Amino acid sequence: MAGRLQGKTAIVTGGTSGIGARTVEIFIAQGARVAIAGRSVEKGERLAEALGDNAIFVATDVAREADIEALVARTVERFGRLDCLFNNAGIPGPNEPIAHISWDGYSRVMDVLLGGVMMGMKHAARVMKRQGSGSIINNASVAGQHTGYGDHVYSAAKAAVIHVTRTAAMELGERGIRVNSISPGAILTPVFGTALGLSTGDAEATVDRLDDMFRARQPIPRAGLPEDIAHAALFLASDEAGFVNGHDLTVDGGLTGGRGWSESAAAMKQLAKALKEG
Repeated sequence: MAGRLQGKTAIVTGGTSGIGARTVEIFIAQGARVAIAGRSVEKGERLAEALGDNAIFVATDVAREADIEALVARTVERFGRLDCLFNNAGIPGPNEPIAHISWDGYSRVMDVLLGGVMMGMKHAARVMKRQGSGSIINNASVAGQHTGYGDHVYSAAKAAVIHVTRTAAMELGERGIRVNSISPGAILTPVFGTALGLSTGDAEATVDRLDDMFRARQPIPRAGLPEDIAHAALFLASDEAGFVNGHDLTVDGGLTGGRGWSESAAAMKQLAKALKEG
């Protein structure tokens, strides 16, 4: 039985760990050929080797347009086309009050989270326009939809990603190219530890400890997993999403839906009791 991405070629940025690596694995399992883009050469080459001839690794810093241009060119050279770009690469923002944010900290985060997305769409669109088809997926965040889920710079960048997804969808949809975003909630990846200032190794070691902390954050009583986002990306990359364009798909277990039922019920009981006693 053919996979859902049989015959398609995809690029996944930030593809060496977390959400990106799991997306690469699932895309390959569903028949795609995938270019894994990332800065960690050792991890990227190891993952590509493990996945076989349908995977290549291309060392890429998405904050450099030249790297992105070379990534797209290398992918087309190897596989002949480009059907999907998943702009997934990301870094945490400076967890500082607005009065203490440095220009360097702001610029680096915006270059990766927004600039990488913009330039990824630019160079993918050039190929996809010639084909008359394609799917671009941008990894956003619930922090770009609501306050309280990220620092100032990260939240601003992700809000911009959500909106430029819509504007690009209006342009590129006319050429047969769909552009959508995914807004993850609390997903078990090392990025949370990195955001708190931990080293890469320490951040990866703390992932399991975050599980219990995340379970109580949303109605579905478990932490989000990288495959939850990877499966959303699989849908948007596939022909099943052929009429989905300009959409931000929230994958957060209900985190942003409001106060949970049990919490609301308990609060109402407490309020009723206070009113009776008062």
